[in-house]
Formats: sequence, C-alpha cells, structure tokens
Amino acid sequence: MHLEYTHASDYFFFSQLLMRHIESYVRKHPDADNAIFDLRDIYEVFREDFAATTTNLESILNIADGYKVETLNGDQTLIKGYKIDIKNNALLIDFNADALQNLRSGKPLIEPDPSIHE
Repeated sequence: MHLEYTHASDYFFFSQLLMRHIESYVRKHPDADNAIFDLRDIYEVFREDFAATTTNLESILNIADGYKVETLNGDQTLIKGYKIDIKNNALLIDFNADALQNLRSGKPLIEPDPSIHE
C-alpha cells in the first residue's frame, strides 16, 4: 500500500493567515521596523492548530518570507529575516524597510506562486 499526501496547501493557507496578521500589525504599529509575536498569539492566528505553531512553523515561515511588496526598486520581500525563539516562546520578524514603507502607503502584498515553490 502506498499513501501519498501533502500538507503544502495547508502551509500556504497558514502563511496567508500569518501574513494578514502581520499586515494588520504593521497598520496598527506604524513606527515598528520589526515585530515580536508571542507564539500563543500565532497559535490563535492558526486557529489553534498545534502542528502549525510548532513542527510546521519553519515551513510556513519559509513560504511567508516569499511575500513581496512593489517598490521603486522592484518587488521586494517584506520579511528580511525571522527567528523562532523557543526559550521566550516568541517569533521575531525583521522587515525590509522599503517593502514595509510601501505596504504602509497602501501597496498590496504579492503572494508567492505555489506552483514554483519548493
């Protein structure tokens, strides 16, 4: 018996939820150049999916850091870097300054193409 399954669509779904949460955060905190989210809050964003908040979080972030924003220098990723801080139960995100500025000025997020994503 051979079982084939993939959770890639779930990863894209959760990355979309995370990016909408980040987008909301950016609008509420116009002076922030980075963000620190408690992983319990991310758990709520992911609709209490424990696997998405723990084991699968790195894969979800790998997709989320592919979201871009149009800038004068071309499309640039919004997330410059991230770190999962297990000791403090936090997700730390650094933003690309140009992309962040353009997101704040109303430019939309550009989603990564799931057909070419590894």
